[in-house]
Amino acid sequence: MAQFFVVGGEYKDTSFADVISGEEKWFGPFADYASAKAEWSKYAWKTVDECTMRYRIERIDDDDPHCTD
Repeated sequence: MAQFFVVGGEYKDTSFADVISGEEKWFGPFADYASAKAEWSKYAWKTVDECTMRYRIERIDDDDPHCTD
C-alpha cells in the first residue's frame, strides 16, 4: 500500500543537494496523493519567496520498494 510524504526544508543553495539543518523534514504519512498535496501546498506557498526552500511529495510503496515520485 502506497503512502505519501511531504519532504523538504531549507537548502544551502538552489542545487537542493545539501540541507542546512543536516537532514530533510518529513511530514506524513498521508493515505493519498491529494492529502499530501494539500499539506505540500501549505509549506510551498508559505516559503514561495525563499529561493533555497523546497518541498516535494514522495511516494513510498512497501509492495514496490523502488517506487518514489
